[in-house]
Amino acid sequence: MKRTTLQALTVRAVVPSALMLLMSVPADAFAAAPPAQDHLVSAQAMQKQMSDSAAARQKNVEAIRGFLSGPVADRAMRDAQYNPEQVKNAIPALSDQELASLAARSNDAQEKFAAGALTRPELALIVIALVVVIVVIIVH
Repeated sequence: MKRTTLQALTVRAVVPSALMLLMSVPADAFAAAPPAQDHLVSAQAMQKQMSDSAAARQKNVEAIRGFLSGPVADRAMRDAQYNPEQVKNAIPALSDQELASLAARSNDAQEKFAAGALTRPELALIVIALVVVIVVIIVH
């Protein structure tokens, strides 16, 4: 008789405890791991964006270097006591925004000079202003 009472008490204590434990475990706890979710931006899109950004940066660096490589720019820098090579070597240290802004301005000046809207002295002043901007940005 003692055994039956002990068994009955065990059943009364263990069964509800086991049911409570099973009910507290999330339903998908034993399911296979869900597939990894894609990131907000795919790796290919990120790679393309980085490649496009690098290409735009390089294009801007080349535009500014091209503008500062002309004979008028070279002469203007030397007359103002700036070393043209040091200025050209400092260009890649500029930020992407600074490069884009200066490239747009140098392209605009070249187009206006080619169209005859700017004279050589005016172009030389623009070159000096551009060089001063580059130096100030690099120093700060």
